Order: sequence, then structure tokens, then C-alpha cells
Amino acid sequence: MVARPYVIDEMISAKSIAARIEELCKEIQSEFSETNKLVVVGLLRGSFVFIADLVRELDLPIEVDFLEASSYGDGMESSREVRILKDLRGAIEGRDVLVVEDIVDTGHTLNHVTGLLKSRLPARLKSIALLDKPSQREVDFKADWTGFEIPDEFVVGYGIDFAQRNRNLPFIGKVRFTEPE
Repeated sequence: MVARPYVIDEMISAKSIAARIEELCKEIQSEFSETNKLVVVGLLRGSFVFIADLVRELDLPIEVDFLEASSYGDGMESSREVRILKDLRGAIEGRDVLVVEDIVDTGHTLNHVTGLLKSRLPARLKSIALLDKPSQREVDFKADWTGFEIPDEFVVGYGIDFAQRNRNLPFIGKVRFTEPE
């Protein structure tokens, strides 16, 4: 699939993201201050940049694991069907777990994943999303922590892609098509 031409307008700067991560990490450290190890579960692939910055900022004993769930493919809209493409390598029963997501829009993915992980009986299960689009919510789900609430725009950068492109941008940008469909 060849995407039609587009430009990217910066919405959230790299500096703003870094400052917000610092604030979020203080709250997470407070929540998990008594943990002997926090299992930080990144939802691949969009969260990989966010999770890297989070774990570098957290002053806690941490283990990192990944789960890959898909509801998008290469499209711009959720299929609402969540598939687990890669499961965790380690067990989480009786452990403190923080699930890291790039963006919550319909809520289907994070709702499905947290339900799956709760069934594995962690001691505590919390979630964090870099971005939240509450106007798109179809299921009753809200992350425990959110970096930024954004309007209903298609965004890329900071790990978030459009057909596997633009993940490497250091900021969050809005995709604006330059030619009609």
C-alpha cells in the first residue's frame, strides 16, 4: 500500500514529552515505592520509545517485558479485533506490573490486554498511555496515567507509526494529507 502524500505538523515537542515523563515517573515511583521489582510491560511496537524513556527515568528495580497486540495493521483506524502476536516471556503472578501503551483511542487494545494480564494474577496491575483520545473511546477504559490528551487526529512520531513509517520522529506530529483520497 502506497500512502498518499502527507506532511507532519508538530503537536507535542520532544521537550514537552521529556518533561511530562519526568512528572509521570514521580507518580509511578510513589505508587510502586514498596515494590521489590516492577515488571514494565511494553505494548509493541508503538510504545518502544516511550518505555525506553520511562524505564531510564524510574528509580525502581525494574524488569522489562513486551507483549505485541494488534488492532490496526497498516490502516488508520482500529479493526476493533485485538490479536496477541507476541506474549510475555516471563510470569507475572504475584508481581507488580505496569503496562505501557503508546495511545488509547477506542480502548479495545488496552482493555483486552489488561483483562488478559489480570487473569494471570499480578499483585498490582496499572497502566500508562502516552496519548489519550477520549473522543474515540468505545469501551469503558481509562489508563491509570496519561501523558497527554489529544483531539481526534491521526498522529505519528515518538514510536508511533503510519504504515511502519515516522516512528523515529522525536516529537508527536499530526498527519496532514496534501492530496485528496
